[in-house]
Amino acid sequence: MAEFTAGLSFEDYQQRAIVRAAVERELQIVGEALAQLTKLDAVLAGQISDQRRIIAFRNILVHGYADVDDRLVWDVVTTKLPALRAELDVLLPPER
Repeated sequence: MAEFTAGLSFEDYQQRAIVRAAVERELQIVGEALAQLTKLDAVLAGQISDQRRIIAFRNILVHGYADVDDRLVWDVVTTKLPALRAELDVLLPPER
């Protein structure tokens, strides 16, 4: 998802509908994956900061398109996503 927004300002992001759609879709997938992980391994999922907020945000994206705030999505991508990626790198190291 970072590759979709690399080099873009918030204003650029707002003006590019295809980028907004791609980012929102990726965030939906992240939220759905975490919701499924919660069902499969609640202990592991519970180690992810803001687990419930991530799932709730997924629900907003899926069910409330009219209510999607571009500034909030941008904040998630630029400030929250890097921290989530770092947590996941620790919790789910790549298989060798």
